[in-house]
This record gives sequence, C-alpha cells and structure tokens, in this order.
Amino acid sequence: MQGYIIKQNRVRDEDLIVSIITKGSLESLYRFYGARHGTINLGFKIDFEIQSSLKSPISQLRDVIHLGFSWMTDFDKLRLWQQFIALFHPHLHQNDGIETFYFDLLDAAAVRWGKQNAKRVGIETYVALLRHEGRLHQEMVCFFCDEPIEEPVSLIRAFLPAHRHCSHTLTVSKQALIELYMTQSTLFFDDHDIDRMWEVMMQGL
Repeated sequence: MQGYIIKQNRVRDEDLIVSIITKGSLESLYRFYGARHGTINLGFKIDFEIQSSLKSPISQLRDVIHLGFSWMTDFDKLRLWQQFIALFHPHLHQNDGIETFYFDLLDAAAVRWGKQNAKRVGIETYVALLRHEGRLHQEMVCFFCDEPIEEPVSLIRAFLPAHRHCSHTLTVSKQALIELYMTQSTLFFDDHDIDRMWEVMMQGL
C-alpha cells in the first residue's frame, strides 16, 4: 500500500502515531521506534504494510519504504511541501474513508513540485481541491455584503472573494483570479501576489 504522511505525533519514547492518505482511506497507524527502522517524516510518500493486533485498538505501520522525490533534497521546496501537506489532516481527519481524489491530487502535485514554482503548484492544487469539493466561489460577489466586486478583489480563507473595505485583506487582480478559477493556472499573478495567496491558504483548507 502507498500513501502520503500528513501528520505524525510522537508518543512514548520515540514511537509515533502516523496519519497517512492512501488511495481510499486516511490511516492512523502506530510506528514503533527501532534502530532498523528507516527515517520517515511529514510529507514523505511511502510504501507500507498494515499489521493489526488484538492487543491494541490501533494497527501498526510496518515494512516502510520511502518513495522519495529528487526535490526533497532542496530544503526550501521540502519546507513548503510540509507546510502544504500538513493542511490536509485537519481538513480530512474526521473521514476514515476518503475518495482516491486526494491521493491522486497529492501525487500530481508532488511530480510538479520539483519542476515548477512550489507555491504556484500548491495554489493551483488548492483551487482544484476547492472545485472538486464544490467550494470554489467563482462569482465575483462579496462574501460579506453580497454586492458585486469590481477591481481589485480581496481574498479570505478558502479563496472567497470580498471587497477590500469589507475584509481588510490582500487584493489581487480580478481578471487574474477569474483565470485561476477557470483554468487552475496562476500565470497572470506575479510572485508577490503568489506569496500573499500562499499565506491565505495557510489559514486552512
């Protein structure tokens, strides 16, 4: 079985509780510490086995193999990836069974992460998630006052559009935002806009 580690909590000594997105589930597994165990970390894609135990309500994570990406040696890209992937646990943790969409989404993002600007990939991936979940608010109508928005557009959590005087948050080009929502491309945003949109995304999926 393959999956992405989206959270790990240290328990007694050096043992871990590891949360993993797989093709069809969100697994929480116990990882015993030991000298023969390979290093695992947040954001790693791994191949693993699940071993159930009658003595414990939580199954064990066994036979782990790290399926690495070459960009993981780039500290900045790895740091951004870990920030991004950590958003998925609070978003999905109440769902034991999840669609394959989330694993496939992370798989596609991981392939692009090393080839393109990581923040742009993250934002485009987030818009794909919002679209899939039916939460992409494409109408340029203010979330707060329900009035149409002209240039510029402010963004709040979940990339909801708003008037600047209603939200007191960052503003971006209306046309660039429409293009992003339609094509899932950040082409028309400059890097400064991307940095600010990343901070909005970091508030939570």
